[in-house]
Amino acid sequence: MAGLINNLLILFLVFQNVCLGFRSPLSVFKRYKDTTRSLSSECLGSDQPVISLGLSDFALDIRMPGVTPKQSDTYLCMSVPLPVDDEAYVVDFKPHASMDTVHHMLLFGCNEPSSTENYWDCDEGTCKDKSNILYAWARNAPPTRLPKGVGFRVGGETGGRFFVLQVHYGDISAFRDKHKDCSGVTLHLTHQKQPLIAGMYLMMSVNTVIPPGEKVVDADIACHYKRFPMHLFAYRVHTHRLGKVVSGYRVRNGQWTLIGRQSPQLPQAFYPVEHPVDVNYDDILAARCVFSGEGRTTETRIGGTANDEMCNFYIMYYMEAKHAVSYMTCTQNANPEMFRNIPQEANIPIPVKSDMLKVTHGHNEETKGTDKSSLLHQSKKEEEEILDQDFHMEEAVEWPGLDLKLGQVSGLALDPENNLVIFHRGDHVWDENSFDSKFVYQQRGLGPIEQNTILVLNPSDAKLLHSMGKSLFYLPHGLSIDKNGNYWVTDVALHQVFKLGAHDKEPLLILGVALQPGSDRNHFCQPTDVAVDPITGSIYISDGYCNSRVIQFSPKGLYVMQWGEGTETSLGRARPGQFHIPHSLALIPDFSQLCVADRENGRIQCFRLETGEFIREIKHKSFGRELFAVSYVPGGLLFAVNGMPYPGEAEPVQGFVMNFSTGEIIDTFIPLRKNFEMPHDVVASEDKTVFVGDVHARAVWKFASTEKMEHRSVKKAGIEVQEIKESETIVEARLKNTPESTDHLKKQEKQHLVQQSSAGVSFVLITTLLIIPVVVLLAILLFIRWRKTTVYGADGDHKLDSSSGRILGKLRGKGGGGLNLGNFFASHKGYSRKGFDRLSTEGSDQEKDEDDGTDSEEECSAPPPPSAPSSS
Repeated sequence: MAGLINNLLILFLVFQNVCLGFRSPLSVFKRYKDTTRSLSSECLGSDQPVISLGLSDFALDIRMPGVTPKQSDTYLCMSVPLPVDDEAYVVDFKPHASMDTVHHMLLFGCNEPSSTENYWDCDEGTCKDKSNILYAWARNAPPTRLPKGVGFRVGGETGGRFFVLQVHYGDISAFRDKHKDCSGVTLHLTHQKQPLIAGMYLMMSVNTVIPPGEKVVDADIACHYKRFPMHLFAYRVHTHRLGKVVSGYRVRNGQWTLIGRQSPQLPQAFYPVEHPVDVNYDDILAARCVFSGEGRTTETRIGGTANDEMCNFYIMYYMEAKHAVSYMTCTQNANPEMFRNIPQEANIPIPVKSDMLKVTHGHNEETKGTDKSSLLHQSKKEEEEILDQDFHMEEAVEWPGLDLKLGQVSGLALDPENNLVIFHRGDHVWDENSFDSKFVYQQRGLGPIEQNTILVLNPSDAKLLHSMGKSLFYLPHGLSIDKNGNYWVTDVALHQVFKLGAHDKEPLLILGVALQPGSDRNHFCQPTDVAVDPITGSIYISDGYCNSRVIQFSPKGLYVMQWGEGTETSLGRARPGQFHIPHSLALIPDFSQLCVADRENGRIQCFRLETGEFIREIKHKSFGRELFAVSYVPGGLLFAVNGMPYPGEAEPVQGFVMNFSTGEIIDTFIPLRKNFEMPHDVVASEDKTVFVGDVHARAVWKFASTEKMEHRSVKKAGIEVQEIKESETIVEARLKNTPESTDHLKKQEKQHLVQQSSAGVSFVLITTLLIIPVVVLLAILLFIRWRKTTVYGADGDHKLDSSSGRILGKLRGKGGGGLNLGNFFASHKGYSRKGFDRLSTEGSDQEKDEDDGTDSEEECSAPPPPSAPSSS
C-alpha cells in the first residue's frame, strides 16, 4: 500500500510540474524565456517585459530602466530586442509617461541600436542602420491610433529586430527629489497576419537657406508617387525654432488636398489626418515649410544642430500587405512652378500660446533674447485643441486627504506650485436660518469663523503646508488663485469679494459692502466665484444667488461692465445669457473665453472675455438639473460636477471630463470611498489630477487618470520612489479584428482571456490547470478507498486514513471541512496570501451608506427670488 501511495505522490508532483510548465506561456519567446528586466529598485511593477495576451498576441513593455537626468533637455535612449524570431505586427501603443517629467518620447524600429548599454545619451545616435519612427508621444498630443487591420511589420526577414526608445526630459525640476524615471510605452503585438501594413513616408528639404532678417522663407518639397496605392492616416511636422507652419498636400489633376497642417512649435507627435486621403500612382505629394529669419544675423541652413534648421513632413500610411513598403522618402522639388497654386493656408503661421514655445522638438534651443512679453500678447489662439482622450479618471484611493476634518468645503484651487488650497466653513453652516427673505445674513451673533478657513495641502500626501483665514469670514464660498499666487475668495454672508496675499494677514483688495446685499456696481448679493485673467489681470465675478450676472472689474477693482439676466422660468428653456445662479467660473485663456456653471439651468455657458458676448452652451442630459462647478486645464479639457438628482430622476451625481472644443463628454467619474453628496467645486491640473470638494460630505477627493496613476511618486520607508502600478502596465487584452475566416473569428470570440498582472497569464487557464491534477488525484484516492472498502471492509477505512491523511490534510482546513486552497498554496515558497485574503474584504468600503437625511444644510435648492430687487 505504501508503494501505491508513493506512486500517487509522484503522479501528483508530475501533474504539478506540468501545470507549472504551462503557467508561463512566455517560454515560446526565446530571448526572454529565462530573463527578467533589470530595473532600479525604485521602479516598482512588473519585472517581466513580455506579457502573453493569448495564443497569438503578446505585449512588450519598453521602459527606461530607472534613470535620473542630470540636466534639462536631456535625451536618453534604450533598446529592447523583439522577443520572437518570426514575423509579428505592432497593432497598438499604450504610453506610460507624465507631463511632469517627460517632454516627449519617440519609438524607433531598426536592426542595430547605436549602443548595447542599458541606456545611453541619444547624442550617440539611436540606430546604426536605417531607423523608422513607429510612435511618438508628447505633451497634449493625441495618441497614435492604427486603423483596424493595420500593423507595423517587425521581425521575420524584412522587419526590424530592435525597438529603440528615445525620451526627452525637458525641465528636470521634477527630479529635485532624485527619484528614478521608468517612462516608456507598451506595445501590443500579434502573430496574426495583418492585411494592411503601416509605413512611413518622409518628405525633407535638404538645401534650404534662410537669409538673416528675412521675414518669410518658403521651403518646398514635391515628388511624383510611383507605387501601389497607399492610405494616409497620420502626419507629423518638424523644424527647429525658425519654423512657423508646415503643410502637406496630395496634388491630383491640379487639385490640392490637405493631408495635414501644423505649427512645428507645438508638440511634434503624429496627428490624425482629419479626412482620409489616398495616394495613387502618379499623384504628387507636396509639402511647404514657412520660416522666418528675423532675429538671426547669419544665414541659417539645413542641418542637425540647434543653430541649423530642418524641414520635415512625416506621413504615416498603410498599404495592402502584398505591396507594402515600410519606408519611403522625398527630398526634392520636382515641380517648383506648381507651388504658385498652393492653398493660401500654407502661408499663414499658426498662433502658438507662450507656454508651448518651450523646446518641443529633438534639439536643445537657445532662448536668449526672446521677447517674452510679445509672446504673451499673441493673436487669438487656434480654434482646434489637441487632446489625449485615451484615459479614465479613477479615485486615488491611497490619498489620505479624504480623512481630513473639515467644515463645509465650498472652494478648491491649485496654487502656482500645484499645491491644493481648500476653502471651508469651519464650524459655520449654511442652512435655512442663515438669511432672511431679503438675503440679509441673520447669524452675525456667531461672529466670524474662528478656525483657519484656507488650508494649503501637499497634493501628494495631504500634509498641511500653510493655513490662514481665521476670523475673516462668515460663510465662505468661491476660491480662485491668480498667476501670482494671490487668493480670491467670496463670502456669501458678507456679500463681498476679497483678494488675499498667500502670507498676508490683511486683504489686499475688498469689493462689495460688508453684510449689505445689492445689485448695483458697488454691491453684490451672495457672490459665488472669481476668475482673474492671467494676461490682462481683469477680474470677473459671478453674482450670484440673488443676482444673475457676471461683472468685470479692472485689476485695481474698478467697475468695467456686466452681463447676464435672470431666467424667465415661465418661458421654459433658458435663453443664452440668462442665469439661474451663476455658481462657478472657468477662465479659458487659450480661447479668450469665460465659462459659467449656470447651476439651476444645468448647463455651461461660455462668453467672450472682451465683450461678454455669448459664444455657446454645453448641456447634456447626464448633467441633470444642476451643474455646480466647472474647471479648465490647458490642452482643451473641461471638468465639471453636477448635483443630486431630483426625486424620480435617474441622472447620478458624478464628475465629467469634456472636450472643450466640441463639448462632448469624454469620461465620467465617481468616488470609491464614501459617496458624493453635494460636490460643490472641482479643480484640475494639466496632468489630469482632479480634486472635488463636497459641501455636505465635508470631504475632498483626489482623482487621477489611469495614465497618471501608472507612474506616480510615493513615499516608502522615507525614500522617494517611483511606483508603477502593476495592474496598469498590462495592455488591455483586446484582439484586433482582422479579415480572417468566419470560423476563425468565432473561435477567437470564444477565447475569454482574463489578464493577471504578475504573470500575464489567464486566471482561468491557471486555475483550470491547477485544479485538474487535484481532481484527478482525489478521484484516484476515492477509487482506492472504494476498492479498499469492498475488499477489506471497514478496516480499510482506517488504513486509508492513516496513509493518505497526510496528503488530504494539506488540502483541508483545520476543521477538516473542505478544500482550502489558500492554506494549501501558502505552504509553497514565495506565495503571498494577499490574493486569497482580499476576496473576503475587497470592496467593503465601496458599499454605499444610506442617506440619513440629517444634512439639511446649504444650497439644497435655489433661494427664492427677492420680491423687490434693489435698483440703487
